[in-house]
Amino acid sequence: MNALVAISEKSVPLAESIDQARALFDAGDVQAAKQLADLVYSSVRPLSEAAARMDMRQAMDACFRIQADALELVSRSEIRIADEWDRLAAEGKVARGRPKKSVGADDALTAVSIGLRRDQIHSARQLRDREAKEPGFIRRTIDDLVARGIAPSKSSIRHAIGNRSRSRQERGNNAYFTPIEAIRTLLSLESFSGVVKEPACGEANISRPMEEVGYRVQISDLVDYGTTTLSGEAQGVGDFLQSVAGDSAGVDIVTNPPYGKDILNKFVAHALREHKPQKMALLLNSTFMFGCEDADRIYAMEECPPSRIYIFTRRLPMMHQQGWDGNEASNQMNTGWFIWESNEDGTYGCGYPQIIRIDWQKQQHAPALPPGACGRVSPMTFRSQVDDEYARETPRRELAERVEEERARALIWIAERKEFDAMSLRQGIAVRPLLAEALIADLANHGLIEPIHNAYWQITEGGWTVLGATAAVMVARGVAA
Repeated sequence: MNALVAISEKSVPLAESIDQARALFDAGDVQAAKQLADLVYSSVRPLSEAAARMDMRQAMDACFRIQADALELVSRSEIRIADEWDRLAAEGKVARGRPKKSVGADDALTAVSIGLRRDQIHSARQLRDREAKEPGFIRRTIDDLVARGIAPSKSSIRHAIGNRSRSRQERGNNAYFTPIEAIRTLLSLESFSGVVKEPACGEANISRPMEEVGYRVQISDLVDYGTTTLSGEAQGVGDFLQSVAGDSAGVDIVTNPPYGKDILNKFVAHALREHKPQKMALLLNSTFMFGCEDADRIYAMEECPPSRIYIFTRRLPMMHQQGWDGNEASNQMNTGWFIWESNEDGTYGCGYPQIIRIDWQKQQHAPALPPGACGRVSPMTFRSQVDDEYARETPRRELAERVEEERARALIWIAERKEFDAMSLRQGIAVRPLLAEALIADLANHGLIEPIHNAYWQITEGGWTVLGATAAVMVARGVAA
């Protein structure tokens, strides 16, 4: 109760200061109004944060209202200042470039003298244009945040007009769902085993398109979105960082992980350490390639590096947060699909990852590659769960058996081309690297292909020339049987 009284006592003079700032604004002293409103805004934030920590809803609501009034007045003051700047610029009274010591320079107006940096002037213009287009936009945006129990902030205003990232509080569970263009592109370029894990399923933006082309997807998320598979299986609910692979170790993973800086590195490293997927595709910000201080980032990019990174040459459509019903902003994030593939010894990568530039618009009508080998796989569990129902193992077939099964498809595929490499074979018939190598060796032993010896193929994985006539004969003789 003492804390509540203290917060209330401190908030009263701040509310009175807002009335004073409004009076200054109405009197035309915009800079003074902005300075006073800015002071109230920065002073009330610690009070609202303290009220939130102590779960004092009444005090927090009162602080939010003061913060909202201060933020609206700051925004309107900045718009008025930007208007005045533009008027003076049109009259040639604004200093251009760096300050110069020349005749008349002292008479030129600078951004510093009006109380805004040039980038703030630019933001104020954007806000002015949005308010002119949608009268009441500023207040509606602020009131919406308060109604949702979110502290109104300058960053939230900037996000609303589409030019800044959202605050951590606004991001919540980082539920930014994947645009269909991203998953279509991935499925046209990569194939996965028949069973795939999606541990950040959201509302099935990734899992549903994968199911529609033949995959069986195990879905789960930190939050229960009520998502189900096409067969009616409900999503699992649990923190992926607390998940245990169990019998599902080695199963492929495809997901768009949460981007929060406190979780992303841990999420990727946990997937590699605990789940050890044979293949994993993550939709990540391209900046994930950089960073040399976080141990989990180093583990994912240096100790267990991806094999390929498909960098989008064109930014994806904006990934808006779940429940967002406002105007859609353009995406300012450069993203790509990071592909990890395990080697035969369980390690990942082989030197530097291959960087592949891809335009998602050109992939939207490309057919999806077929899924690879299917099988029943136990789902992952979480450390807080005990579920004996899925305590089963997936039988593994010998490599020779898999070669016998896939030889016919490989023959049909190579008969349609003159040359190929291991990667194109893997993608063409949707098999893993180890099986692709075994198939190539088998085809070479039967005299169906021979290696290409030139500089280009030596740089890649090694090329092979298809002996087409021989391939047709082998198919006719039933070698694939």
